[in-house]
Amino acid sequence: MSGISVRYIVDDVDAAVDFYQQHLGFSVAFRPAPGFAILTKDGFRLLVSAMTGPGGAPQAMPDGRKPEPGGWNRIQIEVTDIEAQVAALRQAGARFRNDILQGMGGKQILLEDPAGNPIELFEAPKK
Repeated sequence: MSGISVRYIVDDVDAAVDFYQQHLGFSVAFRPAPGFAILTKDGFRLLVSAMTGPGGAPQAMPDGRKPEPGGWNRIQIEVTDIEAQVAALRQAGARFRNDILQGMGGKQILLEDPAGNPIELFEAPKK
């Protein structure tokens, strides 16, 4: 499996898999253990890893820091109607870090997965 992937550390792999499948259109490509899954969408691979579990737990760094969910680096998913997507996600109980922002480059909002990892929903300007 060559290519580029992004790994997110999550509290609950089942909740992450359900969230990405149900709300963002990802598919499960590989699920070898309860604490790990590879999700795909449009050629993109997202690896979700549990905080604990045999063989899957993120290892501490030499200075003692441990990987944890909820940072600021994020994946960006382009949508065609951000208002409709946000409304549907809010109806489903999703959490957002902010409201939709509009700038010269388009509209964006930061959605959180169940572990607090950010996902930027982005709508390009209409041409």
